[in-house]
Amino acid sequence: MPLHRRTLLRAAGVAIGLPLLDAMLPTGRGAEEKAASMHAKRMLLISRPLSLHTPNLFPTKDGKDYEITRLLKPLQEHRDHFTVFSGMSHRGYSAGHGADVALYTGVSPEGMRPGDLRNTISLDQEVAAKIGGDTRFASLQLGGGDMSWNRKGVKLPSESQASRAFKAMFIDGTPADVAREIERIQTGQSILDGVREQAKSLAANLGPADRERLELMLTSIREAEQRLQQDQAWVKKAKPKVTAKPITEDHVSDGKMLERERQWYDLVHLALQTDSSRVISLYLWSHNERLELPGLTLAHHDASHHGQDDAKLKQLALIEEAEMKLFADLLGKLKATDDGGTPLLDRTAIVHASSMGNASAHTNDNLPVILAGGGFKHAGHVAFDRKNNKPMSNLFVRMLQQMGLEMDKFGSSTGVLSEV
Repeated sequence: MPLHRRTLLRAAGVAIGLPLLDAMLPTGRGAEEKAASMHAKRMLLISRPLSLHTPNLFPTKDGKDYEITRLLKPLQEHRDHFTVFSGMSHRGYSAGHGADVALYTGVSPEGMRPGDLRNTISLDQEVAAKIGGDTRFASLQLGGGDMSWNRKGVKLPSESQASRAFKAMFIDGTPADVAREIERIQTGQSILDGVREQAKSLAANLGPADRERLELMLTSIREAEQRLQQDQAWVKKAKPKVTAKPITEDHVSDGKMLERERQWYDLVHLALQTDSSRVISLYLWSHNERLELPGLTLAHHDASHHGQDDAKLKQLALIEEAEMKLFADLLGKLKATDDGGTPLLDRTAIVHASSMGNASAHTNDNLPVILAGGGFKHAGHVAFDRKNNKPMSNLFVRMLQQMGLEMDKFGSSTGVLSEV
């Protein structure tokens, strides 16, 4: 008999619907220790979906003695602490804006087929699986977007409001709030245990494709349990006290892009500084926003889709220059923050990148990639072949090794980057 489409997994007080399984259809269809924690390494991944105009970013000369470009000029003070790469991408992508979902997974091009995304784990989650258990938040996904994916290729939610993220990290609840949270955690764990056993029992009677779908759900349940277990350990501990003014307003309206980015950067700095999390992904979206900048008359999206129009390119340069100044401010704050005798910047590997090399043409090659901090041997400007790009996943393997993970393959890598 076919399994009924409304079949539920039940536990005390909860009913969880199953994914659509072949069995529901009339015909089948396929488908480190304490010392290490004291000197913890961190990772920050930044995605800028409207890209940067690379002629204003890439130097003409490679090496450390390159001539500074307009978009690198705000970073001049940190010149020895970052590397800019040209001629780098996830080779074979042709999804335009759609490549956002794979920027930090580096999934093979076959996984990027339109309407049939088959993603893999993202760089932040690979690192969080190794070092995330030592902090209140194994990882933080901020700003919205589709940056973070688990080992099964399932997207993780991202907090789009800075005020909620601030409250979650830094504002203590009342004793009654804490008691309710403990009760929720305890109840949630017992529910998840019950549902998991039923799911395993059900799987014994399903075909291979259905078992795989069910395993996706079980994986999500197991990850929820891990989060609940971490909550149980951390909820009784006082949250760190910071002198920063609490965030009470979310800059989501037109014209507030720069204020929103500054807010997120401040929050990232606080999270790393207080060791609330060591792995953060940050999505810096923008679209039809008219920024309050002298001489600016175009919205960001309009300027980024310039069609090589000189007037639009001048407008775009004003916007991107302002954005790079904010990024430079973040690097400055991390550099000025002491972390056990070492600048926090030196312990934090930062990638600032976009999934498009040319937003106007929606191309996914020659990406604007900046690697900062992290204790790397920074090399100024590393220039690869603009026609035969170096796989960006090779950089990810290098980063994983720098974070202490013994890995020689990630995403669609073909090796490990040796230039930094």
